[in-house]
Amino acid sequence: MDDKILILDFGGQYNQLIARRVREQNVYAEIKPYNRITVQEIKDAGYKGVIFTGGPNSVYDTSSPHYDPDILQLGVPILGICYGDQLLAYMAGGKVSSAENSSEYGKTTVFTADNILFQDIPGESICWMSHTDFISQPPKGFEVIAHTDKCPCAAMCDTDRKLYGVQFHPEVTHTVYGQRILANFLFHICACEADWKMESFVERSIEKYRRELAGKKVLLALSGGVDSSVAAVLLHKAIGRNLTCVFVDHGLLRKGEGDFVEQTFRGTFGMNLIRVNAEKRFLDKLAGVCDPETKRKIIGEEFIRVFEDEAAKLGKIHVLAQGTIYPDVVESGKGDSAVIKSHHNVGGLPDVISFEEIVEPLRELFKDEVRRAGIQLGIPHELVWRQPFPGPGLAVRVIGAITKEKLELLRDADAIFREEIASAGLADKTNQYFAVLTDLRSVGVMGDFRTYGCTVALRAVTTDDFMTAEWTRLPYEVLERASSRITNEVAGISRVVYDITSKPPATVEWE
Repeated sequence: MDDKILILDFGGQYNQLIARRVREQNVYAEIKPYNRITVQEIKDAGYKGVIFTGGPNSVYDTSSPHYDPDILQLGVPILGICYGDQLLAYMAGGKVSSAENSSEYGKTTVFTADNILFQDIPGESICWMSHTDFISQPPKGFEVIAHTDKCPCAAMCDTDRKLYGVQFHPEVTHTVYGQRILANFLFHICACEADWKMESFVERSIEKYRRELAGKKVLLALSGGVDSSVAAVLLHKAIGRNLTCVFVDHGLLRKGEGDFVEQTFRGTFGMNLIRVNAEKRFLDKLAGVCDPETKRKIIGEEFIRVFEDEAAKLGKIHVLAQGTIYPDVVESGKGDSAVIKSHHNVGGLPDVISFEEIVEPLRELFKDEVRRAGIQLGIPHELVWRQPFPGPGLAVRVIGAITKEKLELLRDADAIFREEIASAGLADKTNQYFAVLTDLRSVGVMGDFRTYGCTVALRAVTTDDFMTAEWTRLPYEVLERASSRITNEVAGISRVVYDITSKPPATVEWE
């Protein structure tokens, strides 16, 4: 992997999205905070190009994020986006002013000139704007190459120094030709090769860990989630039986999930797997607890204790493996792989467990890339495309105090709902769907008898990033079948409701 792009982060909300869009072009991109990397380090790293992200500040505010202007003399192509565009202008001697009546938010028509950055793009198209300031005077040597009705400098460039800036956001889907613009920067301006491919990543990683972990015992906490599952299979292919996976079944999984995880990893892949059936241990700790945050803390703490007990039985373990992925690294702001992060399934390891090193084989990947790696490794589709599932499991989908009986009711109702979604061919049409056992009871009628049963809420959402989400407009007949089956097949549930609240104001989960 020779060609890579640096995303220099100035606090923009789309920094990870920019990196993902670059990687979608099969070019590797990594994000660094603007204050964590020097100009010399950028030069030494051999980046083919640099992208300045957006940010919430005004560049003329002395307290706002700035950078060493020497970066403009490196000869490395630069693309500034929104705040990054204004910072580029400011650093090069231009003028940035408050837009006053010229601020723009949302979809905007942009008019572009004939320029390599806009190659194969119509002269008029839709972009996504979000700015209060604007470049009122481009720097010397720069030319304006785009404008809108309100913004006289919607894009600029210094062709000789390969410095480019756009006031709009090419990384968001609302900018119709955004991916084309990024591709022009990557391939025509930075001269990148499209060599970031999942096949080569998987092969390279297996070979790397086969070499580096030879003769070492490795321990991994397996939750059955996508990240830990892909990490487990990748390392198993590298070191075989020297990997031990501890799967803590806390009794809060969905119907059949514990058996599925065990069969997949022990049966299909022949992995060295320890399944700890700890349902009673967890339920005893959770007895009578209603507060969702307290539930989470109890489950995280008990997971640590169970993991500690099992690790102590194994003798000397050299290496801890974790399913850390790239957003975890970016959001933590730490680039040191030896730092142990607080995962829901590891939660921060006890001091009494010591390891010589930590390995995080997926720390370069975004979630969608992890899924692609999983497919490449031969992991079953239903596990790779597993629904997002909270670390505390069904504990935060049972509202109020948790009992084994309530969990069984929820497991059965949830399984029926998921079956009906799948049989209707809608599994790929909604991003997350599940049932919640509320703490409401209501009167019902079954035959000639009155009942007083539980109320189940069904939830389905559609989203690109889970930062915002729309409730999914499921067909009435699908909801009707799910409701009918749940109330007829699950004794103790007398009413089914459908949650039609988007995020915001609600969250995806109920707790």
